Amino acid sequence: MVKARRAAVLCCAVIGSLIPSEVFATHETDHRFTVEGYVCGPDGKGVGGLDVLVKDTKVSYGQVVKTDREGYYRATFHLHNENLGDPILIEVGGERQHHRVQFDPNDLKSERIMRVNFGTGCEAGASLPWLWVGLGSMVVGTGALLGIKAIRLHKRVERTKGKPPKKRKP
Repeated sequence: MVKARRAAVLCCAVIGSLIPSEVFATHETDHRFTVEGYVCGPDGKGVGGLDVLVKDTKVSYGQVVKTDREGYYRATFHLHNENLGDPILIEVGGERQHHRVQFDPNDLKSERIMRVNFGTGCEAGASLPWLWVGLGSMVVGTGALLGIKAIRLHKRVERTKGKPPKKRKP
C-alpha cells in the first residue's frame, strides 16, 4: 500500500514537471496575465516556428514560446496586483519591445491580456478569419431569410389581388 502511494506521488511529480508552466498560471483569472500576438514577415504573413521570449524583468521570470503556423504566440504568467506596472520584455529574432504590465486591479473576472505584434501587416493577420467568415455567413443567411419572406408576402398579395375581401362574421 505504501509502495503504491509512493509510486503515485512520483508519477504525479514526473507528469507535473512535463506540463507547461502555462497550466499552473491558469487557476484564477485575477492571477493570470497573458501576452499574445503575431509575428509577421515582410509579406504580412505569419511566420511559424520562431522562438518568442516573454519576460517580466522585475521578477526575472520569463518564458520562451514558439509561434504556430500562422505566427501566433501566447505566454501566460502567474501575476498578482502587486505586479501592475512591471516591465515586460518581448523579443523575437533580435527585435525587442518593452512594455509594462497593464490591467485593472479591481476587475477580478476579465482576462488580463496584452497583445504585442511583430512585423508588417500583423494587425490584419490577427483579425481571426473564422470570425469574419462566421459574420459573413450570418449576414447572408439573414438576407436569404428576409428575401424568402418578402417573396412569399409578394406572392400572397398577388393571389389576393382582384378577389373581394372576405366578410367577417359578427
